Amino acid sequence: MTSGHPSTGIDQSVCTGINTPLDSFAMPEQRVEAKKTILDPVDRASEILFGLIMALTFTCSLSVAQAGEAEVRTMLIGALGCNLAWGVIDGVFYLMARLAERGEGLMTLRAVRQTTDRSEAGDLIAGALPAIVAQLLIPGEIDTIRARLQAAPEPPAAARLGRDEGVAASYVALLVFLSTIPVVLPFVLIHDAALALRVSNGIAMGLLFFAGYRLGQVSGRRPWLLGMVNVAVGAGMVSLCIALGG
Repeated sequence: MTSGHPSTGIDQSVCTGINTPLDSFAMPEQRVEAKKTILDPVDRASEILFGLIMALTFTCSLSVAQAGEAEVRTMLIGALGCNLAWGVIDGVFYLMARLAERGEGLMTLRAVRQTTDRSEAGDLIAGALPAIVAQLLIPGEIDTIRARLQAAPEPPAAARLGRDEGVAASYVALLVFLSTIPVVLPFVLIHDAALALRVSNGIAMGLLFFAGYRLGQVSGRRPWLLGMVNVAVGAGMVSLCIALGG
């Protein structure tokens, strides 16, 4: 089979679309339990980065030379309210993406079950697998997967979301909102606005570095380098948002 197919992940779209994991058709002693996480590390790092950038656009636009209690209070309300709203919106977008993913998986499953063309079925299955996996499969293995999909119970008429997706969407919203707290907290605890801004920026840079460092760990790249890159990217995006009036 050719590589380069879109990496939709058969376990995330085809199989979860019918709520019946592919490994359930294997012999009991051959089943492999997939490790489930609420969000993968890339998604978590992305949500933290997004929340921090949104918060920093508020804190860094504060004029510390003229800021009084009223200005600081307005900034705090704006930062917290904005990230709460965007957290909810991001959670809804997450649900929409998962629903579309499952719908695509159902369409692929039905196409595999209905076609009588062995080559077409093989292309459909390979297209639902990560490219690095698809290119290693031999025709006999593709045929085995096809046979199991054809023997699977009839899939539902439409894609559905479950409790896990609801939990993950809530987690997305919380990540965006909670990433605001460490950045705005210095303005609550420190009455000197200039000092509070320096402490806030230091905390934000530390969190940006941590998110990049963690991403480097799970991607097999240099954690320290990715941490520094994440700080630079975050600072650049905040500057751009402020310059554009965001």
